[in-house]
Amino acid sequence: MLNCKQTSLLVSQSLDRPLTWRERWAVRAHLLICVYCRRFKQQLLWIRRQLSHWQQRVTEDQSLGLSSVAKERITQQLDKFH
Repeated sequence: MLNCKQTSLLVSQSLDRPLTWRERWAVRAHLLICVYCRRFKQQLLWIRRQLSHWQQRVTEDQSLGLSSVAKERITQQLDKFH
């Protein structure tokens, strides 16, 4: 049986990759007994939906996105870490 830390990691990973059948089974078993991990999964899915809606709005209305100056400033800061 998975613990909450393992389950939350797999729930998060499931948004980016397909889980193996063993992982899916273990996550489902844990979610049956743990309200906190169920809530965590619901919150992750909600965040993902909201980001998708926001991305669509930015695509439709460029004024909602970052300015080119802001993008450049962020890029320069990120380049310091590489």
